[in-house]
Amino acid sequence: MEYTGFRIYEIHGEFTQFSLGQDAKDYGVLECQIWGGGLVALTRNFKLVAITNFEEPRVQNLADALTGAPHCWTIIPPQFTLSGHLEVLISVNNTVLVVDSNSAQDQLVQQGPFTRMSMSPNGKFLALFTADGRLWVVSTDFQKSLADFSTNSAEGPLQVTWCGVDSVVMHWEDTILMVGPFGDWIKYTYDGVVQMVPEVDGVRIISSDKCEFLQRVPTVTEDVYKIGSTKPGAILFDAFEHFERGSPRADENIRNIKTDLTEAVDTCLEAAGHELDVGRQRDLLKAASFGKAFLDAYPADKFADMCRAIRVLNAVRHYDIGMPLTYDQYNRLTPNVLINRLIQRHHHLLAVRICESLGLSRNRVLIHWGCAKIKRSVHDEETLARIIVEKLGEDDAGISYMELAKAAYESGQTKLATRLLDFEPQAANQVPLLMSMKEDEIALVKAIESGDTDLVYLMILHMKRQLSPPEFYRIIAGKPLAVSLFESYCRQGDIRLLRDFYYQDDRRIESANAGVVEALGEGELDERVKGLKIAAKAFAEDKEFVFESKCTEDQIRLLQQQTVLERETAHEFMNLSVSETIFKLILLGHANRAAKVKSDFKVSDKRFWWLKIRALIQSHSWDALEKFAKANQKFGYVGIVDTLISVGALAQAQKYVEIMVRSGGQQEKEAQGYLELLTK
Repeated sequence: MEYTGFRIYEIHGEFTQFSLGQDAKDYGVLECQIWGGGLVALTRNFKLVAITNFEEPRVQNLADALTGAPHCWTIIPPQFTLSGHLEVLISVNNTVLVVDSNSAQDQLVQQGPFTRMSMSPNGKFLALFTADGRLWVVSTDFQKSLADFSTNSAEGPLQVTWCGVDSVVMHWEDTILMVGPFGDWIKYTYDGVVQMVPEVDGVRIISSDKCEFLQRVPTVTEDVYKIGSTKPGAILFDAFEHFERGSPRADENIRNIKTDLTEAVDTCLEAAGHELDVGRQRDLLKAASFGKAFLDAYPADKFADMCRAIRVLNAVRHYDIGMPLTYDQYNRLTPNVLINRLIQRHHHLLAVRICESLGLSRNRVLIHWGCAKIKRSVHDEETLARIIVEKLGEDDAGISYMELAKAAYESGQTKLATRLLDFEPQAANQVPLLMSMKEDEIALVKAIESGDTDLVYLMILHMKRQLSPPEFYRIIAGKPLAVSLFESYCRQGDIRLLRDFYYQDDRRIESANAGVVEALGEGELDERVKGLKIAAKAFAEDKEFVFESKCTEDQIRLLQQQTVLERETAHEFMNLSVSETIFKLILLGHANRAAKVKSDFKVSDKRFWWLKIRALIQSHSWDALEKFAKANQKFGYVGIVDTLISVGALAQAQKYVEIMVRSGGQQEKEAQGYLELLTK
């Protein structure tokens, strides 16, 4: 059977499957090694492929380094490398190659070939077993040799691993050999083959009928229990035992370690954490409490934290739970990760009690319990919703129901999902899930109730893409905020959609207004005229909008005239207003055409006079200006003078001021102010 991919199994059998890439598919997988965050596979064509993150699995091909099967290989996880990238150590010939995604480097060692290799839990040391039966321990950069131990075995071990960070354990059939840092060794006998699993502070030995843990005795435990120990912790423990028996030597022992009493209390306290036997834990805690009573100040939290940690460890070590953690493992794991492992095993009650004991939030435990309940419950949806809401209770304010609703939806219980979302306090969590459930109208209502316009816009754009126009218009109609935001969106980029919405909603005048805006934005004249005619007809159907209808018709006539003017004058007039059209015609010298536009659109004499003097002044047609001004004296000269002064034509302005002075009356009075300005 060829292996071409991998699966991540949960403890209850559910799994997620991923591919290991084309090489694995074409040739199969020869061997695979796993580390905390990913894995590396060796394919049958001797290529290395890596998955560096199980959360977001992507296949990464490592550099080509092999032409045949290696003697052995191991992984250095990214957190232990100088580069911060995954590295693989491969034993080939007599040397070791370090392979990453870019290159393969020969470490130029000559002690090989190596048949087994293993990295220490802290990533600093490497244990290698040579073909001639020697154990060589070296730093992972191969710069420092730490140990060289001969096993006198012609046969290589089945497994080499680490016991903590200061000893190496090798396994042959029926035998386990533990080698210390100074060449000391100890041998254990087993029936048959076992499997060894390294831990941060020891090694688990799993046989066919039991699981044992081999570790170096913790230093604090040795300080307390070692025969003849004179350490402060041992003396304090001895003093406590004398105190229990009512012996006066208790006081003598306390006096002997008075200056080291804090150290003694710390030692007994930590030894209690490392102890697995509940009776000895109790004795060590009593000894620490006894010594603490003779200190003026000792952190109460330190003692309480250790008691809580011991209670947690004793609870998870119980055979019903089956997690025999040590104190060092618990600290490395952290309580949060321990709680995650408990809830993955569905020990929700214990997880909640640990959260309460350690002062941690229990929300994630309750959420996971709810999700598991949803997936496995036989109750109807209404009953299940009531059970979940009652169990979570009012005292867990702020708990998110989104994950519960998502689990319900994925298990096909849509009604339950919708009901649970009603209890979700964050609208930003409600809306996306309702969208995925195709409950668009409910999602829109939730977005509106939240008052978050971004959420409302999100829903509007989502429905616009997913729904037919009639269905979309039906849902947003009657929801003022949604309609207002939709109108704002359309005005910025989709007037036609807005026009259709108004028409569908029987708002003919608004539809006509949108039609005018849309028509004026068209590039082709025929399309503009067509759109404006439709709008004009819509306006004409309502007696209150006769004026708008007339204006729209005038705009059509203006567009048509501007088309003719462009053809006759070879200048652009499109998109100009009536006034701008007249002004440009005068500026170009087409006075007759300007007069025709004035007549066709009933432009007043006053406005036409104003447009013409501005055009004549801008074109510096002084003679024509003078002639036009005299012919239209009823409009006076003030506007002419103001315009001339604004463009800097002061000499021309002076001429018209003098005409105002000669005219006498009101014009003479108005001229006085201009005379003072022109004199300055």
